[in-house]
Amino acid sequence: MGQQPLPTEIEVGGRQYGLRKVFKNDFFAITSMYEGGDGRILLKVNRTAPFGIVPMRWVGRLLAAKEVAALTRLADVSGVPRMICRWGATGLVREYIEGRPLEKGARVGDDFHRRLAETVDEIHRRGMAYVDLEKCENVLVAEDGCPYLFDFQISWYVPRRWGGELWPVTVLRRWFQQGDRYHLLKLQRRTRPDQLSPEALAASYRKPWYVRLHKMLTWPVTWCRRKVLDRVDPRRRAGERGRVDEEMIGVM
Repeated sequence: MGQQPLPTEIEVGGRQYGLRKVFKNDFFAITSMYEGGDGRILLKVNRTAPFGIVPMRWVGRLLAAKEVAALTRLADVSGVPRMICRWGATGLVREYIEGRPLEKGARVGDDFHRRLAETVDEIHRRGMAYVDLEKCENVLVAEDGCPYLFDFQISWYVPRRWGGELWPVTVLRRWFQQGDRYHLLKLQRRTRPDQLSPEALAASYRKPWYVRLHKMLTWPVTWCRRKVLDRVDPRRRAGERGRVDEEMIGVM
């Protein structure tokens, strides 16, 4: 958002909400929690400010539209926050889920990974792939112990009217979905290895060729992106890039 601050109050559905917490402010988006008479909601505003002389508002519009479409398509899926409304051209408001990011070595309930797999399976049945399960922190552990997938910026979905059921789009979708299933196994190995059979545990270490290919093809872009973000967000060593520490809340 550049130098433009977040609003201290917003109106959603005729109700007023006040800014209570900023969770993340990175190169691409700022995510914050608002609280009001109807509980808590989450506001995510994608980038609007230019990067140097390069306009970036179109990126923010694209990311917002993509995430809104994904949340709308998954509106009735357990483990996915409910979409509430758009917020301007580059933002969205969705249901706020109280919880914490999944961490490597964290102890989760016996049915956690079964529930997470069911959510991912339903996403796949709707012609989508989540794509972003590589890191533990991309999964939210709710207060009741249930898993939630909350960030759909890079999820994969191509509508039928845009050729989503044509080859090679269906092949790419299948590879992304297979990648989701591999990363589910890896997440379970990182948090509940006791639930895996010896065969499944061994499989969690065998990275499929399409996952290796994806990483190889995207590595140059990832490397350049990290170099740029190291300049604009040097607090990377403190944790996840863009994560706002408690003492920083209210500074923005």
